[in-house]
Amino acid sequence: MTTAVFHADARTLATATPGAVVTVRGEEARHATTVRRMRAGEAIELVDGAGVRVAGTVTATARDELTVAVTDVTREPPPAVRLVLVQALAKGGRDEQAVETATELGVDAVVPWQASRSVSVWSGPKVDKGRRRWEAVTLAAAKQSRRAWVPSVHELVDTRALVAGVASAVAAGGAVLVLHEQAATPLAGAVLPGTGHVAPGGEAGLARPTDVAVVVGPEGGITDDEVAALTAAGAQPVLVGPHVLRTSTAGPAALAVLSQRLGRWG
Repeated sequence: MTTAVFHADARTLATATPGAVVTVRGEEARHATTVRRMRAGEAIELVDGAGVRVAGTVTATARDELTVAVTDVTREPPPAVRLVLVQALAKGGRDEQAVETATELGVDAVVPWQASRSVSVWSGPKVDKGRRRWEAVTLAAAKQSRRAWVPSVHELVDTRALVAGVASAVAAGGAVLVLHEQAATPLAGAVLPGTGHVAPGGEAGLARPTDVAVVVGPEGGITDDEVAALTAAGAQPVLVGPHVLRTSTAGPAALAVLSQRLGRWG
């Protein structure tokens, strides 16, 4: 049976060493004890979302408290090439579906994009609410797929801000791929950056030398003006495959191909 994974904050896991005991409190402990019904003697893993993975055995449980005897601690390095999903807002939860699947496939960061044809609109209080909802989706999907790293969810961008981010990313040596059904270049032929090591704590957003970002439009697609502006900033329009994919499917499909090309699934 797969070992259950739960999230703990970095402070809780900072003192974790083999033989030590750590205690998780609050909502995550409540989920472990009342929903997952973890009991003393069961194997468990705790992750901090930033690469630390603690393996251990449950020694005691309470409604809001979970105590774990640590048997092993590993620190997983960040990937050499970071994958970023720029996902246009979409109706019917298709954007969240894309974020969830992308997280399971290993995406490292997500950028919500208010595209011209987005039916869903984040404005006013919806901006923070939408971002928090996406953060909850990435956290749940990361735990389900047993990841030690939880993708970061960046601030909402409009097309102007996205174009500026693309220009910065390309200038830094990264690559930005715009998924478009009329592109002449297949995804397999896109030019990607080298695979130098990325130290933790690098720049946020898209402007890192080894970022590969995938831009996905909303239900109605990316407009010609958006494609032109992104291309002028240095993005590469690419074709994922012979069929037109939904906004919930296109990004994860592209990320799977890129993971294989970059050796992340090797």
